[in-house]
Amino acid sequence: MPPKGHALLSASSSERWLRCPPSARLCESYEDKGSDFAAEGTDAHALCEYKLRQALGMEAEDPTENLTWFNEEMDDCATGYATYVLEQMEAAKQTCADPVVLIEQRVDFSRWVASGFGTADCLIIADGTLKIIDYKHGRGIMVDSTENPQMQCYALGALELFDGIYDIDTVRMTIYQPRRDNISTYELSKDELYHWADEVLKPTADLAFAGDGNFLCGEWCGFCKAKHDCRARADANMELARYDFKLPPLLTDEDIEDILSKVDDLVAWAADIKEYALQQAISGKEWAGWKLVEGRSNRKYVSDAVVADVVEHAGFDPYERKVLGVTAMQKLLGKSRFDELLAAYIEKPQGKPTLVPESDKRPAMNTAKNDFMEENDYE
Repeated sequence: MPPKGHALLSASSSERWLRCPPSARLCESYEDKGSDFAAEGTDAHALCEYKLRQALGMEAEDPTENLTWFNEEMDDCATGYATYVLEQMEAAKQTCADPVVLIEQRVDFSRWVASGFGTADCLIIADGTLKIIDYKHGRGIMVDSTENPQMQCYALGALELFDGIYDIDTVRMTIYQPRRDNISTYELSKDELYHWADEVLKPTADLAFAGDGNFLCGEWCGFCKAKHDCRARADANMELARYDFKLPPLLTDEDIEDILSKVDDLVAWAADIKEYALQQAISGKEWAGWKLVEGRSNRKYVSDAVVADVVEHAGFDPYERKVLGVTAMQKLLGKSRFDELLAAYIEKPQGKPTLVPESDKRPAMNTAKNDFMEENDYE
């Protein structure tokens, strides 16, 4: 795997700095502390690279023993990723005798973004089509490939390297996110990509590199190093205070719709502030009117084995027996055997009703009002 570097305007953070250009320079003053999620993702990518190289018959060194976060799930995900890429290779061979596959390819898109570079997980080039496949290990936020700026930056960098050789006219970008059962593909022409690069990417990147532009708050703030103490974010979220938190019956429908559009960001911001204040207090800072105390905890055994032995010797059974959960059972039996034996006995209860923006891809639920109207349609 090639060495990793961090550009000021990286492809991975492009969603943030394209929305909020001054955040790029603002984040420069913060230490990059990393996270367990990032470390786990790095391990998963290393395993994916190994599995894919091995599947393609390339020389590769098994990194498993050096992976801190390795587990059976990660192994299954990496195997699935390698299998998916091989399927895409086979599909490419239907129209091209010798498609080219490149793994962990460093790409440079500095023609549009100052010092812009990144590493594409997998590139497949076949008769005028460039395919980019990006692995995402996270199970939290589902990543969509549609107009995804990280993927489009990678595509621009790949075109810089290979367009003159392979005469590419179509770009197909895929997010492979197995822990969310998410395979998302978006296609656009090379001309459309270049239009976006010239009209959107470059002018915004120029603003971001200079530290100019306007602050703008949104879901992308969750990945900003300055999210805890950003004044613009605080101002945006405190706007909700103008409603004085009146009871819903005193608000108009328009008021409630406005609040709904902002409340998730408000909750996330409040949680970030609380976590920041807690970590600062643990480090020794004193907040006026607040103190650090020990939270509640639950009792636990010093040793399960010792407790079980003592209780058994006293003549009691210390164990409880229950059927494995669905996920654990599938791991025990394997997916095909699980489906063969238990498919008829699995049900998926209806999820709890949740209010989401219309842009959410899930189908709308039927409400009591809708059911009543449908019944009347047949009368």
